[in-house]
Amino acid sequence: MAIHVIEEANRCLQCKVPRCQQGCPIHTNVPQMIRLFKESQVEEAAQMLFENNPLSVVCSLVCDHASQCEGHCVRGLKGEPVHISSIENYISDSALERVQIPKKADNGMKAAVIGAGPAGITISMILASRGYKVTLFESRDKIGGIMRYGIPEFRLPHSILDRIALKMKELGILYRPNFSIGGNVTLTDLFKDGYKSIFIGTGAWRPRRMMIPGETFGNVHYGINYLNNPDSVDLGRSTAIFGAGNSAMDVARTAVRKGCRDVTVYVRRNKVAANEDEYELAKIDGVKFAFNKIAIEIKDEGPVICDTKVTEDGKVEILRETAQLVPTDSVVIAVSQVPRHRIVDNNKDLKLNERGNLAVDEEGETTMSGVFASGDVVTGAKTVVHAVEDAKKIADEMDHYMQGLDQ
Repeated sequence: MAIHVIEEANRCLQCKVPRCQQGCPIHTNVPQMIRLFKESQVEEAAQMLFENNPLSVVCSLVCDHASQCEGHCVRGLKGEPVHISSIENYISDSALERVQIPKKADNGMKAAVIGAGPAGITISMILASRGYKVTLFESRDKIGGIMRYGIPEFRLPHSILDRIALKMKELGILYRPNFSIGGNVTLTDLFKDGYKSIFIGTGAWRPRRMMIPGETFGNVHYGINYLNNPDSVDLGRSTAIFGAGNSAMDVARTAVRKGCRDVTVYVRRNKVAANEDEYELAKIDGVKFAFNKIAIEIKDEGPVICDTKVTEDGKVEILRETAQLVPTDSVVIAVSQVPRHRIVDNNKDLKLNERGNLAVDEEGETTMSGVFASGDVVTGAKTVVHAVEDAKKIADEMDHYMQGLDQ
């Protein structure tokens, strides 16, 4: 691994106009990272990475590098791009414990963060480093959100999230696990207790349904629920997975690793929406793909599947005359997730937008003064790096808002 990283670092051209940096949603300074690495200043490189992105070690593993930093590498125009992700992972993983997070003196103000996913973790760390006393509320027992409960451990080891939790503790962030906001405790209660601003980053955990007969049957599972705890589900020897995104790829690759012998992903169009790398890795793992197929019903014996065709206006037309039963032991529906609205239901000042997500303005503030939101609860299911990108902006807005309050 180390030799590979050195070889890749030596291939970097140190471009004066780094396209790799432009291709990164959070504009990681890739040339500087590689330059410091080659000068044996790994700790300094890690410090730079961490200050730009508290989840650098996570992003080095789960980002869509092929369409971001590596996809913009000049080397890739005529050959293989520099394997930037390997270099970032080596640096951020090996030096995580040595990174020192600069922290300003306590400013006497409290901020509440709801949801310990990528957005919540990022905002907690930024605000804590700026002197705020941050309490992070999470409905589950450990931090990570979708990173822990939606990405398979073979892609993102949970131990990395546990190490990040220790960095958060170093910053003085207080953690309330197994605690849901929106039932007995409301946003108003938080304000009454002296929190000056609140961030909502509760993610998108409600599976999107296919709205077909049979979804309630015992042989049917939703992808996000399966990924939450795959050991609790027996998919049998064969499973049919419906979906085309990264979640569908994660379900399929996990099912193979859990012993399912016949794993087929059915895609309603002629190509997947998932990252190309994840698609190729799924095929290598033995996952089969059937394109232009969709289920119109699920029976005890398996799904009833029809062919589809894409019309000129881009819509999917179902060819119902082609319907046939495909016997399988189980069915997994992985066609994206949408936010739950427990907090909204119990805080009438919060409103939803036309897509059913939490409504925010350009600064990330919701329709309730002092309450901000970003991440999947606002945009629907997205990636870790985009959650970090939005969270950095929201942290600045929350800081600005609290500094403007009368003390």
